[in-house]
Amino acid sequence: MTALGEKLDRVVGKKSADALAAAFNLETAGDLLRHYPRRYAERGQLTDIAGLEVGEHVTVMAKVVSVNKRQMKTKRGSLVEVSLTDGKRSLDCAFFNQPWHMDKLKPGISALFAGKVTAFRNKLQLANPDYQLLDGDVGADGSEPTAVEEFAGGLIPVYPASAKIQSWQIAQCVQQTLAVLDAIEDPFPDELRDKLGLTPYEQAVRSIHRPAEWADLETARERLKWDEALSVQLALARRRSTAGARPAPACPPKSGGLLDAFDQRLPFTLTAGQVEVGETIATDLAGEHPMNRLLQGEVGSGKTIVALRAMLQAIDAGKQAALLAPTEVLAAQHARSLRDLLGDLGQGGELGAAENSTRVTLLTGSLNAAQRKQAMLDAASGAAGIVVGTHALIQDKVSFAELGFVVVDEQHRFGVEQRDALRGRAGANQSPHVLVMTATPIPRTVAMTVYGDLETSALRELPAGRSPIATTVVPVAEKPAWLERVWQRLREEISQGHQAYVVCPRIGDEEDSPNGGADDRRPPLAVLDVAAELAAGPLAGLRVGVLHGRMPTDDKDAVMRAFAAAEVDVLVATTVVEVGVNVPNATGMVIMDADRFGVSQLHQLRGRVGRGSAPGVCLLVTEMPGGTATRDRLDAVASTLDGFELARMDLELRREGDILGASQSGAKSGLKMLSLIRDEQIIADARGVAQALITDDPELTAFPGLAGMVHQVVAVDKAEYLEKA
Repeated sequence: MTALGEKLDRVVGKKSADALAAAFNLETAGDLLRHYPRRYAERGQLTDIAGLEVGEHVTVMAKVVSVNKRQMKTKRGSLVEVSLTDGKRSLDCAFFNQPWHMDKLKPGISALFAGKVTAFRNKLQLANPDYQLLDGDVGADGSEPTAVEEFAGGLIPVYPASAKIQSWQIAQCVQQTLAVLDAIEDPFPDELRDKLGLTPYEQAVRSIHRPAEWADLETARERLKWDEALSVQLALARRRSTAGARPAPACPPKSGGLLDAFDQRLPFTLTAGQVEVGETIATDLAGEHPMNRLLQGEVGSGKTIVALRAMLQAIDAGKQAALLAPTEVLAAQHARSLRDLLGDLGQGGELGAAENSTRVTLLTGSLNAAQRKQAMLDAASGAAGIVVGTHALIQDKVSFAELGFVVVDEQHRFGVEQRDALRGRAGANQSPHVLVMTATPIPRTVAMTVYGDLETSALRELPAGRSPIATTVVPVAEKPAWLERVWQRLREEISQGHQAYVVCPRIGDEEDSPNGGADDRRPPLAVLDVAAELAAGPLAGLRVGVLHGRMPTDDKDAVMRAFAAAEVDVLVATTVVEVGVNVPNATGMVIMDADRFGVSQLHQLRGRVGRGSAPGVCLLVTEMPGGTATRDRLDAVASTLDGFELARMDLELRREGDILGASQSGAKSGLKMLSLIRDEQIIADARGVAQALITDDPELTAFPGLAGMVHQVVAVDKAEYLEKA
C-alpha cells in the first residue's frame, strides 16, 4: 500500500513521475492528489472556446466540423486542417506532415483535444494537438487508452496539464495512486468535522477525482475548501498572536507639537474619510498594543497625508518613523513630497528651520558611500524623525535610535516575511506600530486571506478636482493603422502643452531570454527599443526621456525632476512609474503590450494621468485577438474607473491558486479549491474557528492533524505578495 508521502516514481512509474515533476513540481502521492481537476466534462457537453487564452496549454472537449488536407506552399509537406466547434465559436487545429489524422478525425466526432493556444491570422488555433476520441476512445498516437474509457457515462475530470503530460494521462496516474493508497488520516478532529457537517477527508479526496455524480463532487469540494480556508486562517491567527505578543512604544498625541503645527498650516480641509481614519490610527498609536493596520484607497485619495500626520504623532512622542517604498524612484518621490508638505517643519538642523522641526532622510541601496554613511548616522542618532527608503531599511546593519512607527507603501511589493523583519526593529522586546498603504482596492475576502494579520481601513472618497480619464483599447493586430493614430493623439496632447507616458513591459538590456520561454509570442516590447524608435520616427522632434529600475539613482531622480519640470515631453518607462509619481501636467498614457499587465497594474498606471485640471487619455495597445479572455480583461479596464469594481473583477479573472501564492509562496498546493469571490462565507467562518483554536492552543499541540495541514497548504516560512498578473 501507499502513503501520501510516497515518491511518485514508485507509484506511477519513472516516466510519468518525471513528467509530473517537470510540469507541476509534483513529487509525492499527496502532491498528485492535491492536483485537483480544473473542471469536469460530461460526454456531449462541449468546452466554451470563448474562454481560451493565447499561450495557455488547454484541454477542450469539442466536435469536429470539417477536415481538409492540402499541400503547403512555402514548406515541403502536407497540412491537415481541422475545424472544431463548441456550438457557438470555432477553433482551428493544424497538423503538419501528419496525414493519418484524416482517418481518425471525422466530422461529427467529439474528442478531448490538448495543446497550446496560438493565434494565426487573428483566429485561435491549436498546432499539432494531442487528442483522445470520445467515440471509440482512440488516441492521437493510435493507442487504446484506459483513462477515458473508465469515465464512460460519468464525469470526466479535466486536469491542469502541459505539453509534457496530458489531462487523460494525469487521470490515469491519479487512478493508479488511489488504487494503492493507504487509509488517509483526517486532519480535522471528529468533533469539529461533525460540528461543521463535513465529509471525511479521504472520501473527499476520492470523490474530487472520481465523482459518481455532481452531488458527490459538491460535497467533496465543500470539505476541501474548508481545509484550505482553515489552514490559511490558522496561519494568520498564529501570526496575529505572535505580532501582538510584544508591546509597542506608546505614542499618545501631544498638544502643541509638530502635528498641531502641521495641521494649522494645511492649505486644504481634510476629507471626512481622512479625519475618521486619522482618528482610528491616532488611537492605535497611543496604545501599547502594536498597531497592524492596512489603509487602502484609490490613487490620490489622500493616504500620504494620513500617514504623515501619524508619523508626526510618533515624532511628538519622541519616536522615529520610517516609510518603506517599493522602488527607489518612489522613495525619492516620497522624500521630496514629505519635505514639501512639511516646509520648515521638516528642515531640522538647517538654517531657518521651524522650532521643534524634524528631519526627513532618504536611505536607499544605491546612495554613494558618503551619502549612505550620513543617512545611516541620521537614523541611528535620531536626528532624522522620518527615514524614507526601500527594502534597504530592513537590513540588519541599519539601526534606528527609537523606531516607533513604520509605514509600508504599496504592500503588494512586499512580503509578510519582510513586514515581520520591520516589526523587529523597535528595539528589545518591542514592535513598532505598522501601517500598510495600498492604492489597489482589496475585496473583503482577500483582506481576510492575504492581509489577515492586519486590521483594515479604507479611504473611498476621491479628491475634488480630479479630471476624467478616457480609456481605449487599441487592437493593432486587427487594425494596424490605429497605432499611427496613437502617436498622433500623443502629439496632440503635447501640442496643447501637456506631457505623456509610454509604458513597456521590459527594459531591453536583459541578457537572458526576455520571454522566459512562457509561450511562442514575440518578446515583450522594451523601453530602450521603443524610446529609440519613437524619437527617430513618429515622435521625432519631441523631447523623449527614458526611465527604468536599473538606472543609477541619481539618473532616475534627474529624469523624474526633468519630467516634473516639463523639460521632457514623453517619458518612456517600465512600471517604475506605476505608483507614487505625481506630475499633474501629464495627460497621455500609452501602455504597450497592455495584455502583459494585470488589471490592477493597468489601473495604477492609468492613475498617473488626469491628476490636474485637464482630462486624461489612456490607450491600451495590444495584439491579442478579440474574443479571448485577455481582450475581455482589457475591455473591462476600459469600461470603468472604479478601482474597487476592478479589484473584484481582477480576482474573478485571476486563477484562484495564484492568490495564496501572493501571500504565501513556496507551497506546492496553495489555494486550489477555495474561491475568494464565491466562498466568502467559508472564509469568514474559518476565520472565527481558527481564532478560537489559536486562542486556546497557540501551537495546536492538541491538534497535530491541523498543524500538519497548515504546513501542507501554507508555507508559513516564505511569504511574498504577488500580483503582478
